[in-house]
Amino acid sequence: MMRYGWSRCLVHLGLVAALLFGAPAGASRERPLVWAYGDSLVAGYGLPPAQGFTAQLQAALRRAGVAATVRNGGVAGDTTAQARARLLWGLRGLRAQPDLVIVELGANDMLRGLPPAQARTNLDAILTELRRRRIPVLLAGMRAAPNLGAAYAREFEGAYPALARKHGTALYPFFLDGSAGRRELTQADGLHPNARGVAVIVARMLPQVRAALRQAGGR
Repeated sequence: MMRYGWSRCLVHLGLVAALLFGAPAGASRERPLVWAYGDSLVAGYGLPPAQGFTAQLQAALRRAGVAATVRNGGVAGDTTAQARARLLWGLRGLRAQPDLVIVELGANDMLRGLPPAQARTNLDAILTELRRRRIPVLLAGMRAAPNLGAAYAREFEGAYPALARKHGTALYPFFLDGSAGRRELTQADGLHPNARGVAVIVARMLPQVRAALRQAGGR
């Protein structure tokens, strides 16, 4: 959710390699294919790869009988503007159109106190492009820190349901639901969920991800 110097640079280099050299063999057969697109909360900051959000969500889906592949499109530190700038690049790197995109963005805009209208504009552009490509979306909301004030919180948090209505996308109201504010589920930085926290997030989000995939399969 913050900027992480070299670690963020290495992630971008990895994305460049994926784009230049292609996805692993058989990527086009990864069905259903879920792309989690966001910041460090999706990227799995501070966790081993097997304990991050995408790995745990994929494992949970498969335990539930959904043979999905969940690809990681998270970059630590990304604002909505940075994610908007790399969207087309990331989609090309997948080498196959995803069946569902989970959009989790906005936390870094909020932590930096950027105008909510700016985050809303960028999210609107991301959702517009995904809708143009007929890619189903599950939009994950975020809450504002209390110190930013009630007016900021209303505008920032209200952008997610408004955008979901505008674009006809499914909405998961708060990505960190169940883990936020719980020390035992949070890393030492007080921001990012630990492995147990991610497990709680995945368990709570799983029904809506499955419902979104069922709806996508019926289109």
